[in-house]
Amino acid sequence: MSSAAPRVSADDALDPRAMREPLPNAWYCAGQAAAVAGGKMRSVALNGEQVVLGRGKDGALFALRDRCPHRGMALSKGKFDGDTLMCPFHGWRFGTDGRCRDVPTLSEHDASDFSRIAVQRFPIVESAGFLWVNPHLGPADLGAVPAVPALDFEPAGCLVLELEVEASFDLTTLSLVDPGHVAFVHDTWWFRPSKELREKVKTFQPVPHGFVMTSHATTTSSPIYRLLGGAPEVEIEFRLPGVRLERIKAGTKRVANYTFATPMGPNRTMLTNALYWSLPALNLLKPIARPLMRQFLTQDQQVLQHAQAGLDRKPTMVLLGQGDLPSQWYFRLKREALEAARDGRPFTNPLAPQELRWRS
Repeated sequence: MSSAAPRVSADDALDPRAMREPLPNAWYCAGQAAAVAGGKMRSVALNGEQVVLGRGKDGALFALRDRCPHRGMALSKGKFDGDTLMCPFHGWRFGTDGRCRDVPTLSEHDASDFSRIAVQRFPIVESAGFLWVNPHLGPADLGAVPAVPALDFEPAGCLVLELEVEASFDLTTLSLVDPGHVAFVHDTWWFRPSKELREKVKTFQPVPHGFVMTSHATTTSSPIYRLLGGAPEVEIEFRLPGVRLERIKAGTKRVANYTFATPMGPNRTMLTNALYWSLPALNLLKPIARPLMRQFLTQDQQVLQHAQAGLDRKPTMVLLGQGDLPSQWYFRLKREALEAARDGRPFTNPLAPQELRWRS
């Protein structure tokens, strides 16, 4: 006799709104670390928050809500002396720890205590030349969230492009794991010289907070791969919340193509592409590579914005075939992350090794 499936109470059910929003407790790319060099500040939109980033005189990074609690002025519009941020509206000063240090308009006879006033702080780290911020406002166990991307070689050069996409974070992230769109969206001579659809067979393995297309020899017909010589080995990893890591090896030569999705607000996502290489000679190709990379990202931007318009009219998707399984995996990983956080337990990857076939 088969036992009945356990009933799930309303209290145990996952809030459906959570599945439509970016993970609240995760590291998101907040721009290049060079943007805060020399005492500069940078204001970024991150998951509905405006956050000001900077680096103090001691070299420590900070990320604060970009809003003075006095009258709501953006602190990023004021001055930073390496130790405190001064609001340009009334001169209130805040330390890089967010605590209010001075209210210059107060009289010496005023009994007001400003020491209890503070601006919201957010965790921030630096890795692979980028700043990573966790916008979570609740209790956070930063050891339990997906790791920030890192490089396993010293790059001789790097090329970074950012493009704002008027599409939801989920839709933009799905483009990072969708193999089927490449033949139609990125149909260019320099990226895909062959116009024939071919059967692809790849093996996927679960990794912490994601999955990886295991290392495999790739075709050398692409002009990009021919630059490396030999038969390059390619490994592509996806991990939550929205990170795609492509690692290419050809003997001792290394290339990494990293792509990050960052939620800015409802239907606004920053798409960042970072290309790293170990060959100094490739630095000569940067003037050529930059417009090609921009063309590639712009193709994604345009198709995602048109697709978002369609989803705004009818917010449903039909995922079909093995080529759409990575998209389904993304939602399974996201659900597990949300349920694990709700239940206060470790994340357990729900995926299993699998061989996928599709045409591209």
